[in-house]
Amino acid sequence: KENCPDIRNTKAADICRVLEEYTSDITICDPWADACEVKREYGYDIRNEMPTGKYDAVLLAVAHDRFLESDIRGLRKPLSVVYDIKGVLDRTEVDGRL
Repeated sequence: KENCPDIRNTKAADICRVLEEYTSDITICDPWADACEVKREYGYDIRNEMPTGKYDAVLLAVAHDRFLESDIRGLRKPLSVVYDIKGVLDRTEVDGRL
């Protein structure tokens, strides 16, 4: 849920489970969620600060203001993709959206 620490019924965990079928190298960032609660409820380690690395793919699953104010493109490796599940980023910044 946007700009809220409530992790109940999150679909982000479902997305992570599907991604794990393809790779174990997943970084999860949520500036609002309590890392201990996420670990206990879903078994995932998360970070609250924006990552500084470069990624093959970036998926925006929750439209937190912090994500919208950040440079999502700065997280990309060459030939990477940005997928906007919430449809909130400018179309010129993404490679796909729902």
